Amino acid sequence: MSQSRPGPSARSAEPDQPAEVDQPAETDQPAEAQRGSSDAATKPGGEAAESNAYAVGLPPIRRRICTVIALAGLLASLVIGQVVQAPTLWGLLPILLYAALCLLGLDIVVATVVAVLSGILIAARPPTEVGELLGTSLGDLVTMIGLIIVLGAGVGEVLRVTGVADTIVSAIMRTVGERSRHAVTFGVMFACLVLVASLGTLAGALAIAAPILIPITARMGFTRSATASMMFVGGCAGLALAPFAGSNVAILTAANVDYLTYLRVGAGPLAVLSIALAMLIVPWMQRRTAARGNDFYTAEEASDDVAGTDRNPKAGRATAAFLVLLVASVVYATVTNAGTTFPLLALPLLGIVTGFAGGLSSVEIAGRMYRGGARLLSIFILFWLLAALFGIIDQWLKPYDVILDTFGSQLSHLGAFPFAVAIGLLGWVGVPGATAAQVVLLDKVFGGLGATLGVSASAWVIVLLWASKGDTYGPFPNANMIGAMGLARSQNLRNVLLTGWLVMIPACVMYAILLALMT
Repeated sequence: MSQSRPGPSARSAEPDQPAEVDQPAETDQPAEAQRGSSDAATKPGGEAAESNAYAVGLPPIRRRICTVIALAGLLASLVIGQVVQAPTLWGLLPILLYAALCLLGLDIVVATVVAVLSGILIAARPPTEVGELLGTSLGDLVTMIGLIIVLGAGVGEVLRVTGVADTIVSAIMRTVGERSRHAVTFGVMFACLVLVASLGTLAGALAIAAPILIPITARMGFTRSATASMMFVGGCAGLALAPFAGSNVAILTAANVDYLTYLRVGAGPLAVLSIALAMLIVPWMQRRTAARGNDFYTAEEASDDVAGTDRNPKAGRATAAFLVLLVASVVYATVTNAGTTFPLLALPLLGIVTGFAGGLSSVEIAGRMYRGGARLLSIFILFWLLAALFGIIDQWLKPYDVILDTFGSQLSHLGAFPFAVAIGLLGWVGVPGATAAQVVLLDKVFGGLGATLGVSASAWVIVLLWASKGDTYGPFPNANMIGAMGLARSQNLRNVLLTGWLVMIPACVMYAILLALMT
């Protein structure tokens, strides 16, 4: 078969590379599943056209198991509520029920509703008190994080429409150039990092960047798997740095630290380590997959379709306005120690200023903000329900009072380091994609105990960051991996998973050393 790898042979081809075979690459999952995940990932904002961002499909058997567990848990809660009084260890039942249903794959919003009902039944409070609690929960910091996530999605839609996202990626790649594969590798990762950090979403940002980056990597002779590795690692590093991403805001709130401290002790080391390791991992992945000869892009895929599309003539001005205001917002929030409420002002302001600078009218800006935020309305509902759940447990059932009264003396002898490591790893069995919810849950359940054991705020940043971000790199496939793979037009999930492992293991060692020094 003739060579179909595009680009000048002097620059993009290696003399000992075999010819490409245009057939599907090795795959680790059914083709239908890959197409579905890829299609979902390429939608703006990284969300499918469904109203529930956490909607999942369950096999009939598992759905029946979830139904049985939910009904049994609610029935047990009804009985327990008639025979116990707070404070009681039975107050942990809603959390256990919530964790079991989520691990079985039930829609996380539905699982949260079941947990809230369980808590209400155990507390046996009248409807008027339940209504008051739900109303109070709307103003809770947990609910506020959900609103921040919705606002961030709205801003991301404005950046997409005004061409700001395209301009950021194109400018970085023009600066880096195509002098060598190492330069392009760094450029692709840095472009993904900046865009994901700006938008606060991995799949949505990579969906915008992919059409610009793939023709460049294809011309340089990179394989699909190597390109997927670049996009995945760069995107994950950017997600850790994103100042207004919901999970990161949750960490800042839980640990009560400013963004600069978060960057210095947690996200910064992870981002630097990820990019440094990827500069070694990507060439290795390139050699590994190039030898097979069937993982290269076709000439059609290497064509720059984006170059021929109409671009917003005001995109440059909009980009400048967005970047200046973003930097000013982060600096102001850091200097003034602005709390969780600051993104509620900063995000709409970013969307409005960028939209006007990009030539949108006020009606168009509002419409785009609505459209972007509407995709994640279920997340706002989820965080409102979580706030209610934590209120029921903390104010009505108070199981942690019993734990501290009963086991306080024994727990005081437990070292801060093993506790921190255990909680960091516990986050890995959480809900994939629900990182902000994981942070809130872990802090509500274990934050007080960690403070009792002497875990510092900086150490708690590391614990919550790795608990919420560690499972993005592995040890199992997840939506971010599949999204990066699909957007890079690859079909080999094993290679992306391998990339994640090669970053995850050194990162575990790095954080273990930092925690040992801090505790």
